[in-house]
Amino acid sequence: MQFENHGLTIGVKRINSEVFLTLKVQGKLTHEDYLTISPMMEGALEQLKHPKISAYIDASELEGWELRAAWDDLKLGLKYGGEFEKIAIYGNKKWMDVAAKIGSWFTKGEVKHFYLQEDALKWLMDK
Repeated sequence: MQFENHGLTIGVKRINSEVFLTLKVQGKLTHEDYLTISPMMEGALEQLKHPKISAYIDASELEGWELRAAWDDLKLGLKYGGEFEKIAIYGNKKWMDVAAKIGSWFTKGEVKHFYLQEDALKWLMDK
């Protein structure tokens, strides 16, 4: 039996006095994933009472999006883009550089892609 592993995990991480929204994405995201992601994202953002939020996205296991899921991702970015101060994307795929650049068009904060997890976290903590 073969399993198709895809989806998103949302959490909150605290390093020293800094608090980050964390997202771990896996596989190829679908429209059905976003039906689950959207309410989870709303709930996570409501719990963080900071004026501007920093986010750490572990995309090291992300394979991409189905077309409809890409549209869902765009809508989510437009809805919540103003909430973010910094978004660090960690992953080892070259196309993530382009994804970070496109993502920065839909948020008021900075979006950067990192090949090393430590570099992503250091950048988030640098105020």
